[in-house]
Amino acid sequence: MNACIRAVVRTAIAYNIKVSGIRHGFDGMIRGEYIPLDSASVSNIIHRGGTILKTARSSEFMTDTGMLKAKENLKRNNIDAVVAIGGDGTFRGAVEFNRKFGFPFIGIPGTIDNDLYGTDYTLGFDTAVNTTLEAIDRIKDTAAAHDRLFFIEVMGRDTGYIALWTGIAGGAEEILLPETKTDISKMIEILRKRKERGKSTIVIVAEGDDAGGALEIAQKVKSEVSGLESRVTILGHLQRGGRPTCFDRILACRFGVAAVEALLNGVSDKMVGLINNKVSFIDLQKAATTKEPLDTDLIRFTKILS
Repeated sequence: MNACIRAVVRTAIAYNIKVSGIRHGFDGMIRGEYIPLDSASVSNIIHRGGTILKTARSSEFMTDTGMLKAKENLKRNNIDAVVAIGGDGTFRGAVEFNRKFGFPFIGIPGTIDNDLYGTDYTLGFDTAVNTTLEAIDRIKDTAAAHDRLFFIEVMGRDTGYIALWTGIAGGAEEILLPETKTDISKMIEILRKRKERGKSTIVIVAEGDDAGGALEIAQKVKSEVSGLESRVTILGHLQRGGRPTCFDRILACRFGVAAVEALLNGVSDKMVGLINNKVSFIDLQKAATTKEPLDTDLIRFTKILS
């Protein structure tokens, strides 16, 4: 997000437009947390994870009173349009605000889950999967040395993008996803056979899998397979931080420039996306309400490659 903030600010300045940052998202919009941004304000942030503007959820913004306060603050601070970086919740708020007040928004997809419709990639996904993959590689070394079974839980409450990509790239024997039904009995049979052959095993579990999280699944396996020693690693928020990858930095720059230029051309209520390596735009409401399905080919590959 920092790389994207930098791109938005410097693009606006290049077109002689003044820019303000709103700290803590919609909550800050209501509470008047506006700060002027210039080129120096965004120096040396392209390599930093997170966001210098901070982020927060805002239940108040979803009320008529909260939205009215936000509108008054935008007017008071001479804001003509907003570039909103976030996920479906951010975009739903922007759509509703635009519906009430006709205020221009451009959305930029920022979520490690990569589950927003209308773009092949979201900001943060590439960094998250590479961070996760590094951890999996390290654990795989330990698993191989001890002929041990590891359950590794990755983020993905509603979607399995991170689990699917890192599971394939990390050579996992099993990948458990929210989008597919987990057959515990079948998995146990596979694990039992691998144990008999003295093989180490890596199982990647998306936190939203229907059979439960990694701890619960590991307990189910333990109760069925005597003598099968396993370890559980929950990567958690490790996946959300760290230096962004080159791909994410370039993507952020492309999205930021496109967002500002779209507003200058009278485009609003759209999300910037990347389709087939080309910047594109999609209706903001459609992006917020349509779930991006997993690649069925990649799901098929998991069965072949494992």
